[in-house]
Formats: sequence, C-alpha cells, structure tokens
Amino acid sequence: MRTQVAIIGAGPAGLLLGQLLHKAGIDNIVVERQTGDYVRGRIRAGVLEQVTMDLLARAGVDARARAEGLPHGGIELLFKGARHRIDMRGLTDGKQVTVYGQTEVTLDLMEARSAAGLTTIYSASPVSLHDFDSSHPRVRYEKDGQTHEIECDFIAGCDGYHGVSRASVPVDALHIYEKVYPFGWLGVLADVPPVSHELIYANTARGFALCSMRSATRSRYYVQVPTEERVENWSDEAFWNELRSRLDPEARERLVTGPSIEKSIAPLRSFVAEPMRFGSLFLAGDAAHIVPPTGAKGLNLAAADVGYLARSLEIFYGEKSASGLDRYSDLCLRRVWKAERFSWWFTSLMHRFPDTGEFGQKIQEAELDYLVHSHAASTSLSENYVGLPLEEF
Repeated sequence: MRTQVAIIGAGPAGLLLGQLLHKAGIDNIVVERQTGDYVRGRIRAGVLEQVTMDLLARAGVDARARAEGLPHGGIELLFKGARHRIDMRGLTDGKQVTVYGQTEVTLDLMEARSAAGLTTIYSASPVSLHDFDSSHPRVRYEKDGQTHEIECDFIAGCDGYHGVSRASVPVDALHIYEKVYPFGWLGVLADVPPVSHELIYANTARGFALCSMRSATRSRYYVQVPTEERVENWSDEAFWNELRSRLDPEARERLVTGPSIEKSIAPLRSFVAEPMRFGSLFLAGDAAHIVPPTGAKGLNLAAADVGYLARSLEIFYGEKSASGLDRYSDLCLRRVWKAERFSWWFTSLMHRFPDTGEFGQKIQEAELDYLVHSHAASTSLSENYVGLPLEEF
C-alpha cells in the first residue's frame, strides 16, 4: 500500500489527525493494534478546551459535541469545608470548556472516518516502523497471519505511552523528563445525576476528590488513594462513603449514589519526551507526553499536537514548504511544558502528599484562600484551565 501519511493509533489523536488531513485533501491510513470495539470502549477524559472544540469543527465532527456537550463557564474549589466558584468565562473574555466524554469524541471520529470511506486497519499486531530517518519511511504490520507494508511520506505516532512509535526511536535520541506522584485516583463512573452542574475540586485533610460528569445523567467521581491501593479493596459502598466524607455539607446532601459502571485506579505521572520529531516520524499526544489529570490537559494537548501537525502537512503539500514541519516539535513542546507546569501546580495544590502534614495542609489552604480572593490569581487559573490558543505559523 501507498499513502501520504501513515497514522499509528486510532485513538482520538490519530482519528482527529486523519479527519483533518482528509479535509485538507491529504491521503492517510490509520493503523491500530487493538480492535475497533476496544478503542470505542476506552473510558478516558471528558473536559474539552475551546481549541479542541474548534479543531473538531475544522474536522467536521463537532455537531454532537455542541448539541449534547455541557458548556462550563466555571469550576468550584472546595477547601476548609466550603466551596468557592471560579468564574472562568468572566475572567477570560467569554472562554469556557465543554464536558463531553472522550469515548463520545472517539465514536464521532470513527463514524466520520467510516462515512468518508477512509482506511483504518484494526487488529494490526505487531506493528513496526522502518526508515523514518529517510524520505521513504515504511510501516509494517501483521493481520490475519499475513505481513503487510505501507509506504508513505510521513509517519504520525499517535499510539500512546506504551505504543511502538516512541519505542522505535533510538534511546540516545530522546531526552526523557518524568515525575511519578505517590498516589493515584480511584475513579467511579455511574449513571447518577451529578452532585453539581460544574466540576468540584476538593482539597481535604483526607486527600483530594473530584466531582465530574459525562452528561446530565452520568457522573464521574474520583478520590485520591495511595499508589499501592487496589481497586478490589473498594466496594461501591466504601467508595461513596469516602467521597461523601470529602465533600461539603450541601454536596453530601445532594450526592446521589448508585452501582458503578466502571471502577479503576489511575496512577499520576508527568512525562515528556523531547524532541517530538525524528526525520519523517512525528510523535503526538501520549506518545510524547503525559500529564496528571488534575488540569484536564491530556486529550487537549493531544488535539493541539495534531492541530499543529495537520497544519504543517497542509503547508508542506500545498505550498511545498517544510517550514511548518521544521517548527512542529518546538511549537508543541512550548505548549506541552506550559500544560505540564499548570497540571503539576494544580496537583501539588489540591492533593495530600506523604509529607504534607498539618503545616503543609495550612499552606495549601492559605494559597487556595488567596487564589479565590485574588482577581489576578483567579484569572491565571482560568486562562490555563480553558486553554491557551494555538500559535500561528
């Protein structure tokens, strides 16, 4: 097979890139090691920045997100037993986020790709990348017991932290930055109405909690737990009791509980691999960087990466210029490190660390008190949370 761009990974990053390239008239093939049903069923993030919504619009797949997504103009910070609202929309000249599950984004992109008759190869394993240090890279994969090869101009590695793309890069060509946090998030998805119409981020002496949602009838809740904790140790009743203990009296009264649809523990880490380009291979999304979920940046960073990459490839094929491709890594990493900083800061502010102690708890509460009562500090939080605009080429 022959294509212009071979995309490794059929998650939201790879599918969004494929749709953006299709709209620009650039041929592409997506190769995914898992089945379509597996990809469709992965439960992930659900807070979309305006930049991500704009990219979905460019790709022609924003209709359902705009119709069914929940626009949020603020968040609530809970500390010392009381909630304080941050008016993000008012502090950022009308910017907001949209709550719309990553599962739904993936489904919309899969359906759009299928409707356009674009090639997606599922259950391709193993996948290997070849000659991406040249102008004639190749992707080789096995399917149904046969080996296949794709010749292409470029390879986009959108296959996540554990994917083959970054693993194919020589170790000495990568600079890895990583921070592993000493706790994780125990998360529950349940078909119950949200406790609040906006997200609640809670700092408590028992640890962090987050009240989020996927729709008006489906909620996503998290509590901080030690890294060695096991999900098997948590019954639904135990989870609801622990969450309730970390909420303010009004939220405790409003909390509706029910059987969990999904329950899991997600470890928290910060990770960046530099650079994000290696000849004809471009890394995007979790293949290049991971952020703790506190700042809701993971999916949005991936969308920004492929937004930059799609525009760079448009310039390459349309204007016969490699200027965008040459700037890709630097542009992405400037945004990545700002998001890493924000996610690290917000995580450090809201969570209880092993050495926090009473003094550390008081310091966090003092900073939160300053944050909610300072126009400048609230504006800084809001600007980072709603997302920074993409830089122009």
